[in-house]
Amino acid sequence: MQITGNTILITGGGSGIGRGLAEAFHRRGNQVIISGRRQSALDEVIAANPGMVGYTVDMADKADVAEFASRVIAAHPALNAVINNAGIMVDEDVVGSDYLETAEATIATNLLGPIRLIAALLPHFQRQPKAAVLTVSSGLAFVPKASTPTYSATKAAIHSYSQSLRYLLRNTSVEVIEIAPPYVQTFLQGAHQASDPNAMPLDAYLAETIELLASEPASGEILVERVKRQRFAEATGNAQAVFDFINPR
Repeated sequence: MQITGNTILITGGGSGIGRGLAEAFHRRGNQVIISGRRQSALDEVIAANPGMVGYTVDMADKADVAEFASRVIAAHPALNAVINNAGIMVDEDVVGSDYLETAEATIATNLLGPIRLIAALLPHFQRQPKAAVLTVSSGLAFVPKASTPTYSATKAAIHSYSQSLRYLLRNTSVEVIEIAPPYVQTFLQGAHQASDPNAMPLDAYLAETIELLASEPASGEILVERVKRQRFAEATGNAQAVFDFINPR
């Protein structure tokens, strides 16, 4: 995709990878719109990046997503890109507790949220000379983390959905790009992850990702080197070994 001159919406832009991508695109002269659940987190990012705009939205709420999309399009008619980054990742004790509520919330936020937002934005995007829909999956889409079964499943679904969407929009002005991060130092699962030496440093991940976005890979997938072992585990015959590494017995 073009990485300058966009009006780009980034969900989950108040922290982690979402904030990092928002700031990276902001530095490159894009009009950046961020969204999230907490106004205070958005205000902090906007204060550090004058010119950004922020909106609160509950990505698990069907009506709120539709209203949010209409509001953003009305306020920013040049909108031509979205990064569906918002997500939750919660461990599920499937043996010892009632985990269904967590599973349902994860599906609503991580899978239905992006599908609903994309559906609301697509008619507008198809009227733009050039537009881009970006989805954020995960290395866990390809080899799951067993303690987060629904999170891993939603990311596998996002990968599949992105493949189909890319095919269906191939003759339109809308490009479909999937970003599949590895394990990265963010607060997605708390402070431990943010400082875990086994996770990829956030700044390094962002730098490599922006470089790949600018290079426009033919596959439509943004894969930093660190995630390729997971992405291609099945093809290389290493699926069980990678699964055992992620899920020590």
